[in-house]
Formats: sequence, structure tokens, C-alpha cells
Amino acid sequence: VQLQASGGGLVRAGGSLRLSCTASGRTFSNYDMGWFRQAPGKEREFVARITRSGGSTNYADSVKGRFTISKDNNRNTVYLQMNSLKVEDTAVYYCAAGLYAVDPRAYDNWGQGTQVTVSS
Repeated sequence: VQLQASGGGLVRAGGSLRLSCTASGRTFSNYDMGWFRQAPGKEREFVARITRSGGSTNYADSVKGRFTISKDNNRNTVYLQMNSLKVEDTAVYYCAAGLYAVDPRAYDNWGQGTQVTVSS
């Protein structure tokens, strides 16, 4: 499956962004999905995940209560709604398709990444 992420940008602390990741090539509903991020000089880290049906979700402690992941199998798209953004949320955000896991190695397919920059 091919993934295309979009929606990143520059926002002030406290603001909101919604990331989208659209899939093509395979049956999107067969995949669990995840969002990860990578800041300069740091390893890629788990942000959120959702099961293939959209019935279960899970978040990193650092974003819990602020970010919401959702999945629309009719539109072949997974979303990450990010509210109350903090400077430390600045990173390149990646969507991934694979297994319902926090380990990035469980995901076989990755989007190209979209930059999120939060200013103070």
C-alpha cells in the first residue's frame, strides 16, 4: 500500500492541525495504522495507533488528551487531529500501515512524512 501524508505546517503553541494520510494500492481496511514522529537528532517515536476497523486506539503519554487518531475506510484515509500543540511537538510526522503496535518495525509501509513546526 502506498501512503501520502499531508496537513503539516507552522502553527503557534496552543493551536491545532489535522494531518491526513491517504492510501492507495491495497485494501486499506486490512491495515492497522500508526502515526510516528521524528525530531532532529532524535529517534522516531510512536504517537498514536488505530486498529483496521477503527474500533481501538492508543496514544503515547505525551499526546494523550490532545491528539486524536481516526480512520475512514471509505476514504482510505487516516487522520491525526492535533490540539493544544506544544513546541516539543515539532517534528516530521509519518503515517504507517502494518500491525497494531508501538514499535515502528511492525509497520511495513510508510508515508513520506509531513513537517509540523510549533512556535512559541
